[in-house]
Amino acid sequence: MKIDNGIMYEKDGWKYISVKGDPKERGYAYGFLCAKDFKEIQTMLKFFMYESFGKKWEYFIEEINLDFKEMTKTEFPEFYEEMEGIADGCVAGGTETTIDEIIAWNFYMSISYWYSTRSEGHIGKEGGSRDRCSAFMAVGDWTSDGKIVCAHNSFTDYIDGQYSNIILDLNPSKGIRFIMQTSACWIWSGTDVFVTAKGIIGTETTIGGFMPYEKKFPIGYRIRQAMQYGNTLDEYVDILLKENSGDYANSWLFGDINTNEILRIELGLKFHNVERTKNGYFIGFNAPYDPQIRNIECNNSGMYDIRRHQGARQVRLEELMDKHKGKLNIEIAKEIIADHYDVYLLKEDNPCSRTVCSHYDLDAREYMSQEGRPKPFSAHGAVDGFVMDSELAKKMAFVGRFGNSCGIPFNKNEYCDKHIQWNILRPYLHDRPTQPWAEFSITDDYSEKEEIKEIKEIKEIKEIKEEEEKKDKKVKGGKSRRLLKRKNKTKKK
Repeated sequence: MKIDNGIMYEKDGWKYISVKGDPKERGYAYGFLCAKDFKEIQTMLKFFMYESFGKKWEYFIEEINLDFKEMTKTEFPEFYEEMEGIADGCVAGGTETTIDEIIAWNFYMSISYWYSTRSEGHIGKEGGSRDRCSAFMAVGDWTSDGKIVCAHNSFTDYIDGQYSNIILDLNPSKGIRFIMQTSACWIWSGTDVFVTAKGIIGTETTIGGFMPYEKKFPIGYRIRQAMQYGNTLDEYVDILLKENSGDYANSWLFGDINTNEILRIELGLKFHNVERTKNGYFIGFNAPYDPQIRNIECNNSGMYDIRRHQGARQVRLEELMDKHKGKLNIEIAKEIIADHYDVYLLKEDNPCSRTVCSHYDLDAREYMSQEGRPKPFSAHGAVDGFVMDSELAKKMAFVGRFGNSCGIPFNKNEYCDKHIQWNILRPYLHDRPTQPWAEFSITDDYSEKEEIKEIKEIKEIKEIKEEEEKKDKKVKGGKSRRLLKRKNKTKKK
């Protein structure tokens, strides 16, 4: 599908979108191309927000805009214009929405942090922020070629994570081009897998149980600012720290293929911790190493508890880094991010909440160590897998698998029939069949003039071929007539 300033195609469960230009025009193309997806997202949000918070989606749209609309206009006018374009594109594509809703949707990953500070808000049933994702980034002696290797998967509720199947190549008229995994109509990744034209690779894992929040710049704006305008790892750190609000607190992993250096910043609110190396690795498992963040800003981080997925994956990812030291490459990265070894039960293949490729939907949770953590057989877990190395990053490419990292299929009817306590989710869940790993990279779409030129060239080639075919027929026809005359002469003789 093509539109001015944008193209879209579907591949192996993903929707690839490439847009370019000024904020309004690229936003319009983006909104138009994923309008149908956003209509489904609206239906999901109307159910899921009320089910999760007891407040309607319209409440969140209104309150979020009271806090952030003017801030967005003033501090991030380019992103505001882009979101205006997205709203206009969605409407043109048949989905009614507003700039206010697009702003609220782009704040989605920060809502639980922000809402916890309001008078009617609560920290939530999870005892702090949710835990999401597994990741690693390695370089030097740990990789097969000494260059950077990275992997990530997203742990989410299936009801919203199933929409993180957009691959967006954004080529702005100002700033740095980048390609990222995202959800329809987000101007940032949210799951946070990306690579930029400056050779910066980025990913993250959330800090589980994180609690404090201050109303400053939303993380979605800060990381997008870094992606579009950050030239070095130092600049990424500076941009993330500026007006940090503590929302969507993460352990960020960044790599620079130009300097062959990787960096981890554990970004709390009052505290942060930066480490960097050209020979080593960083892992992400939803708990911070920094004692200040872990003890002062988190509620029960699960750091050392192997009954919990934080502690279990800390152990397993370190084991896998040591096991594959000197051999890490794209294929081994795929194996690691799909790993099902259970370090608590010492089982080789036990897909559950504690494994690198997480499957809460298959877990009875009989070993829960904290009341209120995800319930037995929750529709939650890994919904994708991504791997990348320096060679792929050079051409702004990565390899992803949608569904989950290991390929185990999810069938919503089988799941809801078996676990009827979750039947309420059935109308909103999608099946996620086994999908292959697929490579994606940036692409250059065609302007109207280029498309007309291409059509003209194709037409000219077709006419030349037709003309050649006519000549061939004439030649063959002439030969046939001459042969026939010869035969007739022979018969007469």
